[in-house]
Amino acid sequence: MEFLLLLKRISSNTIVIDLLMLAAIAFLPALSHMFGFPFYLFEPMRILLILSIAHTSKQNSFTVAAALPIFSFILSAHPAVFKSLLILSELSLNVWLFFVLSKKFNNYFGGMAVSIILAKLFYYGVKYLMVHIGLIEGDLVTTPIYLQALIGLVLSAYIYFAWKKNSAVI
Repeated sequence: MEFLLLLKRISSNTIVIDLLMLAAIAFLPALSHMFGFPFYLFEPMRILLILSIAHTSKQNSFTVAAALPIFSFILSAHPAVFKSLLILSELSLNVWLFFVLSKKFNNYFGGMAVSIILAKLFYYGVKYLMVHIGLIEGDLVTTPIYLQALIGLVLSAYIYFAWKKNSAVI
């Protein structure tokens, strides 16, 4: 009964967006293999998270931040469990920081840009520790920094234009 009440409060738009996001994460490894191109370099989970922030609710965006890495791990065992938890933490921090900083700066672009930078700093700090103590393997930086910066700028601009029609900040 409680589940049905919850579904009534979630818009059909949100449900469709969330299902499309899960499908994108589910098919991403197959698409990367099929095209021989590592699509993960474009930070698909962050892109999907920003789409969630732009087009669904704050609560749903927190759910998406947790669901994408968990769903990916369940389907493909990638990323590995500790890295999945790290990504979940980073994406959740990104959502929280965006809403806090957008209010503080009174600016969506700045709020998103700084939230991405701070979430990335958190990610690399914790990843360094996890690599150092042996919880995860690999290089500290696997996606070129310039590409991460470009994606961050594009996503920040997207949020700005998607939300500029709203006159008040959050």
